[in-house]
Amino acid sequence: MSSTELPETRTAAPPATRPRAVRVADGERLRSVALPGLTLTVRSRPGDRPGLPPALYVHGLGGSSQNWSDLMPRLADLVDGEAVDLPGFGDSPPPDDGDYSVTGHARAVIRHLDAAGRGPVHLFGNSLGGAVATRVAAVRPDLVRTLTLVSPALPELRAQKSAWPTAMLALPGVTSLFARLSRDWTPEQRVRGVLSLCYGDPGRVSEEGFRHAVEEMERRLELPYFWDAMARSSRGIVDAYTLGGQHGLWRQAERVLAPTLLVYGGRDRLVGFRMARRAAAAFRGSRLLTLPEAGHVAMMEYPETVAAAVRELITDAARTAAEGGS
Repeated sequence: MSSTELPETRTAAPPATRPRAVRVADGERLRSVALPGLTLTVRSRPGDRPGLPPALYVHGLGGSSQNWSDLMPRLADLVDGEAVDLPGFGDSPPPDDGDYSVTGHARAVIRHLDAAGRGPVHLFGNSLGGAVATRVAAVRPDLVRTLTLVSPALPELRAQKSAWPTAMLALPGVTSLFARLSRDWTPEQRVRGVLSLCYGDPGRVSEEGFRHAVEEMERRLELPYFWDAMARSSRGIVDAYTLGGQHGLWRQAERVLAPTLLVYGGRDRLVGFRMARRAAAAFRGSRLLTLPEAGHVAMMEYPETVAAAVRELITDAARTAAEGGS
């Protein structure tokens, strides 16, 4: 068993269905990638010119590759971008083994990068995707050029009360109960709830953006495995918080060698803003961007500001690498 592997719990996955098409923004492409035990949908935003270094974006719990559609075009002159739908999310069907742990998601990202031969990449992660990206960078440093983490889901001893409902999804039976209690909620009501939880200011979402979010919510609710993927991934985060030793996320953060940018929002209701200082100390030589008015998805709320910080990170890393090579 390699350092990227943990014992797997094999569970029969529900059959995948695709009730309606996923939205693809101008300039983006979607493709399906078949790998051993899973199939991933990858959203690509090609670079403005050939030969640009590759980037990979990893979304958070309940999200999808669409979460990066505002940031990717702002970096298209710098990187050749791909955003992955983690197994069971976006347009990717569940994994064959039913493994939604942080390690399982990290294994999917590693398998994709190994199969595509795109590494090393500029790796991005938000929330759950931040935990996944941290694990990838720690166990496979050869695959990561730089690391950008937006509100990464790293263990907190005292989580905010506003994050408790999300954590409760990990408890057996809670998701089925919530599904029954919320069956009369409209997609619009659900989206407003998500926006109030994830955005520092939901009013920043345009009417068009809200309409697209409602359409995506309608699509997801038609998926037979939607709640199962949410519950198992929530359980995976909770389990990762309790892991110690070499698999502990904070221990792995200390092992990351890639130049790292950390982005935290002052109005984040899911990841405590106070964790920014601890993260900056854990990731060696990291740089920290704090956005007082941002919530949990700063790359969607303030894509220009995040892109500017990423541009500095990548440019400085390339300059350092060139000086070291010379």
